[in-house]
Amino acid sequence: MIEYPVVGDIIEFTHSPFDKIAIIHSICHRKSLLSRVASGSSNNIQPIAANIDIVFITSALDQNFNLSRIERYISVAWESGAQPAIILTKADLVSDLESKLVAIKQIAKSLQIFVTDNNAFASLKNFLLAKPQTVVFIGSSGVGKSTLINNLLGYEAMHTKEVRTSDHKGKHSTTHRQLFRLENGSQIIDTPGMRELQIDVGNIDETFEDIEFLAQHCQYKNCQHKGESGCAIFAAIEKGLLSKKRLENYQKILRENRYSQMSSSEIAEDKFKRYFGNKSEAKRVRNLKKSKQKDYRKF
Repeated sequence: MIEYPVVGDIIEFTHSPFDKIAIIHSICHRKSLLSRVASGSSNNIQPIAANIDIVFITSALDQNFNLSRIERYISVAWESGAQPAIILTKADLVSDLESKLVAIKQIAKSLQIFVTDNNAFASLKNFLLAKPQTVVFIGSSGVGKSTLINNLLGYEAMHTKEVRTSDHKGKHSTTHRQLFRLENGSQIIDTPGMRELQIDVGNIDETFEDIEFLAQHCQYKNCQHKGESGCAIFAAIEKGLLSKKRLENYQKILRENRYSQMSSSEIAEDKFKRYFGNKSEAKRVRNLKKSKQKDYRKF
């Protein structure tokens, strides 16, 4: 299978002085690679950016704010081999900033968090100018990645579009990946917005370190964390130390990690068992649906 370079790659190539053709001979060793499953029904892996030091997970604080989505981004960022960090934009548009910061810190743990608004970008720019580094911005459409990059560069390199006021969703102002350089040599990679992030492999150990720690203290080693006796995770939920939503997201990403190693028939079988348990239960549900359809026709 031919491997093509992606933005951020370092390559070996030859270039003829007599024409504009360059021939790539090899891709140099990557210290990190951010990737995801390509959108659609296929399970093809789509590389996004290579040789990055920091993945900036960008989320707006308006209606776009979604903790589960941020957790998914964090797991992918850790798996890439780069360091995740979080940027929260549009702080000037919300009245509950403090409560959202408390919520994000519960899932971000020790990750660095930058809060920006339409006028405040200084802390982020100072961070990028402190030393040369390569960073990539990822996040949904409309969260303000292009606006951030324009402010960091000091000129309008990226076209921006209005965000719908009804649901705060943006249109894709970035349609391809681009790399820009700051004055100190730092490199910024912008990516198109991703409303849905299908995970190839997510790093569970780093992203859900708290749940992994609790799981070690369950009474039974094969605990499924579904309310069994002696489950340390459910005990933490009942005490208010862990949210049920975080556990559900943890289990979902675990399944996706498993599915990345399975065939389509194995995935279908696993989903069947998860939804129905066994064939007799599936038959009972099917018969129940049929009886409801008959009752409906009577009217």
